[in-house]
This record gives sequence, structure tokens and C-alpha cells, in this order.
Amino acid sequence: MNARRSAGASGSRAGATARTGMPFPDTLPPSRTVAVRSADGTRLHAEVFGPADGYPIVLTHGITCALRAWAYQIADLSADYRVIAFDHRGHGRSGLPRRKNYGLKDLASDLDSVLDATLAPHERAVLAGHSMGGIAIAAWSARYRHKVARRADAVALINTTTGDLLQKLQLLPVPRGLSPARILAGRALLAAFGGFPVPAPARVPSRYLVGMLATGRDAGPAVASLIYELFEQTSPAGRSGCARTLVASLGAKHLDLSGLTVPTLVIGSQRDRLTPISQARRIARTAPNVVGLVELPGGHCSMLEHPQTVSGHLRALAESVAHDPRTSLISS
Repeated sequence: MNARRSAGASGSRAGATARTGMPFPDTLPPSRTVAVRSADGTRLHAEVFGPADGYPIVLTHGITCALRAWAYQIADLSADYRVIAFDHRGHGRSGLPRRKNYGLKDLASDLDSVLDATLAPHERAVLAGHSMGGIAIAAWSARYRHKVARRADAVALINTTTGDLLQKLQLLPVPRGLSPARILAGRALLAAFGGFPVPAPARVPSRYLVGMLATGRDAGPAVASLIYELFEQTSPAGRSGCARTLVASLGAKHLDLSGLTVPTLVIGSQRDRLTPISQARRIARTAPNVVGLVELPGGHCSMLEHPQTVSGHLRALAESVAHDPRTSLISS
């Protein structure tokens, strides 16, 4: 078991309280580290929290974040569940892949490798993905559809998308006639996203931009501070590699969700600039087994802006399947 460690690298948020009314966890609960090797050999960092015999919930984070972005949910859910969280390639404590290995197939394969490394051979879990983490789950369900019913009891897709990323991106209000210009600007911004370390003179405007894109107006300063801290600590190669993949892969043709046959909860936010609520509604219309659509106030990072609500929905989803006689461990 690892000793308790800081949920925030700088400790600057110790005791800080977001407008949720909940203080950001100063430390993550004790965990067990699992070293995972992806299909292409990339080293992935995973941690397991909570009771070893607890029902498993797997958390996968968004771009320029790390497993610490789930600190609220880890603190809450690990009291009763076995919570598994990992850092995507090029993020957090995971390794850097070869330059071009940031594709959706790589994200899907990484998730599959984490599931194989942290779950028993015939064990299933609730999978929850935020932003790029939700995209990874969708890509996994398409690439490994034969494994979906064997590994997942249910899925939660949070503030995510399956396509039209640039078309729906809400950087600034733009007249309809200038939509192509917005798309070009968004493509340039995301394609170059974090390609270099953030120089000191650029940190103030960068902090503002990241906060504006990732959080709603009512998010407390502690939330915006954490998001920027995670952004700055993500390697430039990881930031730009994943951003380029999302730009290239999430166009007019949406990801195929037909393989996502397990109960699926969709959570979106009404002021989300990166994956607007229309994206959540589209997923709720097109996924084959949707059990609910939750529309929250606020911006892109609902698990930080509304942690109790998101944790409550994940807990309810786990409770709805954990007592099903088909779940947790199944016969081969």
C-alpha cells in the first residue's frame, strides 16, 4: 500500500473550498500501485483504492489531466468500492509513447490493458470516463466489442463527445457565417495545444484560457487552479499528441457506439465550451442502452464543479448493477 499522498502537487489548495462547498481533498486515500504495460510497450500508471474485495469502478480522465482529477470521487467512492484510476499515456505518471502512438486505437488498447491488469479474469466493472476518457471508452467499445459485456457492467460518459469536436467547440460567440473561421481557429488552437512548455510570461493568459475553457463561471478558484496545474504538469508531447488525435479523429463522422450495449449513463453540462450539452444529448440518442441523461449547470469539469452530484450518480449506477447476479464475477 502507498502512504497517503497529496492530491495536489503544490499544496496550494490545502483547505481551499470550491463553490461546491466541499474542500478539495488534501490527500488521496491509501492505494496500491499497478504497473501496466500497454500493447505497444508504453508504461501506464494505475492505482487501486478502497477494499480489495469491493465492487470495481474504473475512472479514466480527460486530456491534460491525471487521475488526481478524480480526487473527489476517489475519496467518496473508495469508502465502499474498489476504485481503479489510471493516467493516460503522456499524462501524469504514465510514460511517453513513440511520437505517433496517440491514436484512438492506442487509447482503447490502453484501457483494455488496464482492465486486464486490475480486474480478475472474469470480473466486470463500472467504467466512467470524463472528456477524452469517455472517448477512450467509446473507442474501446468499438475496437473490443467482443469484450464489452465481459468487462463492463455499465458505463458513465461524462462531458464527452463522439464527433464534431471543432464544429461544436464554443471558444467565443461567432456569427453563423463565420463558422468556418471558428473551425479553422479551433483546429489551430487544439493542434498546437501545449506543444511547448508554458513560458513564465504566458502563464497568466494561459491560466485564464484554460480556466475559461474547462470550467463554468460559478466554479471556484480552487477548481480552476487545479485544472491549470494539471495542464502545466502534463508533458507537452502528451498534450499535443492527444490533441492532434482528437482533432484528426473526431470530425463529421461520429464514433460508432453500437458496441456499447451495457447500461450507459450520460452526464453533460449546460455551459460546457469544449463538449457542449448538445454532444451529451446526441450520445443519449445514439447509444443503444442509455439509462439516463443528466444535465448539470456549469462547465466542462463537472466531476470537480459538482463532485457530490457526479459521485452520487456513479454510486447509484454501481448499486444498480453490483447486486445483479450476472455481475462482478461471471462464469467463463
